[in-house]
Amino acid sequence: MKTWKKVAIGAGIVIVLLAIMGFTVHQSHKNLVTVQTGKAARLDLASVVSASGEIKPKTYVNIGANAFGKITHLYVKEGDRVKTGQLLAQLENVQSSADVNANEASVDVAKTDAIASDAALNTALADLNQAKATVERARLDWNRSQALYKDALIAKQEYDTQKATWQSAEASLAQSEAKVAQAKAQKDSAERHIAMAGANLTHASDVLQKTTYVAPFDGIITNLPVREGETVVIGIQNSPGSTLMTLSNMSVITAEVEMDETDIVNVKLGQSAEVSIDAIPKKTFKGVVTEIGNNAIVRSTGVATSQQNTANQEAKDFKVVVTLTDPPSDIRPGLSTTAKVTTATRSSALSIPIQALTVRRPEDLVEKGQEGGSVHAAAPQANSDSKTESGKKESKEIQGVFVIRDHKAEFVPVDTGVAGTTDIEVLKGLKEGDEVVTGSYKVLRTLRPGVNVKIDNSEPKKEDESAS
Repeated sequence: MKTWKKVAIGAGIVIVLLAIMGFTVHQSHKNLVTVQTGKAARLDLASVVSASGEIKPKTYVNIGANAFGKITHLYVKEGDRVKTGQLLAQLENVQSSADVNANEASVDVAKTDAIASDAALNTALADLNQAKATVERARLDWNRSQALYKDALIAKQEYDTQKATWQSAEASLAQSEAKVAQAKAQKDSAERHIAMAGANLTHASDVLQKTTYVAPFDGIITNLPVREGETVVIGIQNSPGSTLMTLSNMSVITAEVEMDETDIVNVKLGQSAEVSIDAIPKKTFKGVVTEIGNNAIVRSTGVATSQQNTANQEAKDFKVVVTLTDPPSDIRPGLSTTAKVTTATRSSALSIPIQALTVRRPEDLVEKGQEGGSVHAAAPQANSDSKTESGKKESKEIQGVFVIRDHKAEFVPVDTGVAGTTDIEVLKGLKEGDEVVTGSYKVLRTLRPGVNVKIDNSEPKKEDESAS
């Protein structure tokens, strides 16, 4: 065979081989999907929920006006430290002091009247005893006179005189008994006058006391909205009274935040928290959850749902109080703060990146090339459908991840646990070292089981801003 024929045959064979290889490569890349992946690994996870609020002392009181009057003295200024019982402010008290003095005098008069009535009662009792003795003597004389008159030993005149004497003594006794009853009534009236005067004195003293304000506990004056010479008023229905000042005990500081209703179910007393304060950047402070509100607060109005007459579907929050364990010395009430509460922790938990999780319906889990066949083995058929009220079947979504096996994406249902910031715990479905698809987001939404994949975990290239 001639040389040129051999060359031609060889060239033809090479061309055919190259065509076959090109077709094979083309077919292999026809359904190839580029994905990003991560691996299931053992990590320490912490589930954290955050909420915003403000710094507040655990114990504070707004000292409000208890009486109407003008402020004559302010003994403190904002920022002063005070002790329990220390005088804080004084209102005008001329009238209330006069009322106290008048009622004290009334009490003294009532006590004097009580002493006089007691002496009158003793005198009446003495007169009563004397009247009783006189009656007894007159009765004996009358009895003797009766016997002597019967024996005709005394005259009729003397007999009548003894009888009249006895009857007069009886009348005097009745009069003495009436005087005793009167004296007792006067004494009881005097004692009641003392009680009434004492009650009036208590009322006047209370009014006078309410013009003087003292510190109920040790603390710092954190708010002082009034000045000397201003007139303050007490509160009435639907109208709050004047606030003189706010006294705060800064020994225990809390962060009072409003937690979203979807997160509150995971928050428990005693959980640890990290508190950041806007006014103190780049620092965090440790804290502990010490109070959890039981009543929802409507986010748009700040009003508790118990104060509303109608239900609404607006977003709601719950109050959570975090007590700081190491508050800074220069902290002030009202500072904006954010609290991050650790609701759960897992040590060495099998974890995957959160973005790897996806959901599919059973009909979406048919492998590429088996559209007319059965559902992929990894997607269980049991309980995959549920009937709606209209009687139509509604597919139940399955949570899972795509695992890379033999250069193909295989859907695997998983059970999850604690979710961290970037990773989530896998309780069932994966083993350590499994490579799962993490992106891109568009690929995860459209990826189907059995698709050939190409792994590209390189960082996205940044556009060259200098390129023309």
